[in-house]
Amino acid sequence: LLHPPRRQSAPASRPLARGSLSLHRAYLRSPLGLLRLGQLALGAAFWVTVAAHKYEGAAHFALFAAVLVWLLTLALFGLSLLGRWTLVPWLGSRWLLTNLVHDLALGVGLYAAATGIMGYKAGRKSYCNLPGYSQHCLYGAYLSASVCGGIAACLYLFSGLYCLSRRCRDERDII
Repeated sequence: LLHPPRRQSAPASRPLARGSLSLHRAYLRSPLGLLRLGQLALGAAFWVTVAAHKYEGAAHFALFAAVLVWLLTLALFGLSLLGRWTLVPWLGSRWLLTNLVHDLALGVGLYAAATGIMGYKAGRKSYCNLPGYSQHCLYGAYLSASVCGGIAACLYLFSGLYCLSRRCRDERDII
């Protein structure tokens, strides 16, 4: 007798694309989830501070770097929070490594460069911080952006080290 063909189901570890969305609360309470929230807040503070003021020269790169890293961090955070990283081709199966490379190469590298640029620009504008100076002064904005960028770079370093320690212990998941 003929049997109907068996349907193959998706692997259990891979979430279905059309399933109901729910928050991965364990990720949100994990060190990496908390660090991501801080990175997103400080990154937004960095690029909003720069974008809200007149900027020129190398500050264009600093703004580009901050927005790029912030958007990638937002994507990593969203996919991790929803538990949907397996839907990302090639990177989903290497999610811990993806987070590690993002944090150490992009996060620390680009935020360190952006912080250096904004710190240099703040130093160049420090003369306008004097009492009695009547022109518009960008010193405070550049200094604020530099501080936010430096703290954000430290948070990326901490999250990169967290991912590295998990990878060294042969763990494959982010929490």
